[in-house]
Amino acid sequence: MHLVRDPLPRTQRGTRVSRVVIGMGNTFRRDDGAGAEVARRLRRLAPNDVTILELDGEPASLLDAWEGADEAYVVDSVRGDTPGAVHHVQLGASKEIPAGHDQGSTHTLGLGEAVELARVLDRLPPTLTIIGIEGVDFSTGEGLSEEVGRATAAVADDLAQRLATADPTKS
Repeated sequence: MHLVRDPLPRTQRGTRVSRVVIGMGNTFRRDDGAGAEVARRLRRLAPNDVTILELDGEPASLLDAWEGADEAYVVDSVRGDTPGAVHHVQLGASKEIPAGHDQGSTHTLGLGEAVELARVLDRLPPTLTIIGIEGVDFSTGEGLSEEVGRATAAVADDLAQRLATADPTKS
């Protein structure tokens, strides 16, 4: 049973992190780097008590990244029809991803699948907000499209304001 519930060692075992923002994405696949860009911008804007992480790997790494967090935000690029459009999905231990929001991942293991895996393994944070930014160009290369670049700035500003006004003791 141990290999099923906890197959990999957890990072920072026992450490409590109140709030974490995780920017997902591969910066060498153009718009796929949107989440990482939001994380970079947010480092300059967010309160000091917020942990900011960049993950360029698969969403399964989220289970370790948000461990101990009471509140987690995951920012990732998604495929869609409106480049730069931003989607917010709020989840928790008992709330599943709404129908239609679990598609469009740019990763092999989708973000929705990682969330459900975390739920099964009892490793989902109490409050989880997924922010998806629709991309247009996922080809090899660096730099975001104009629409996604504007969206990353807006998302970073919005998150900074939300984190600055939120009371981390009430989640």
